[in-house]
Amino acid sequence: MIILIMGVSGSGKTTVGQLLADTLNWEFKDADDFHSVDNIEKMLLGIPLNDTDRKPWLKDLQTAIALWLKENQNVVLACSALKANYRQYLLLDNEGIQIVYLQGSLDVLQKRLLKRQNHFMSEKLLNSQLDTLEEPDDAICVDISQPPQLIVQNIRKALEV
Repeated sequence: MIILIMGVSGSGKTTVGQLLADTLNWEFKDADDFHSVDNIEKMLLGIPLNDTDRKPWLKDLQTAIALWLKENQNVVLACSALKANYRQYLLLDNEGIQIVYLQGSLDVLQKRLLKRQNHFMSEKLLNSQLDTLEEPDDAICVDISQPPQLIVQNIRKALEV
């Protein structure tokens, strides 16, 4: 099974995803690790990525997901997956993939991003991510204002894992 933890920058995808993977004894993967050097440089400069920038990234993620599903690996994947068509592209096997949407207020997201250090995703890009975001209809939605441990408990309860 693959649990895709999605949301905008600062929503806690990596923190929650890693904690969830640890509690399940599953592998954790971060979609940020699949970005090209060019995409990372753009984001460092505060330039939002467009669909053309994201296309090779999404293809690499789709390839990885296909492999994980084929090998029956249990993986928690932290991935922004902001648009419905991105998620549809990644959902190779609806039965084997569950989406969890980390949802939060602008205030909470901004505060988190201002505290973040050593990350290529600038807080200046939050508004562009929120503009791009198409909230999912088919996901488990979790409020990010709770502590990460409680978020993970809620996810596990909803997924019955």
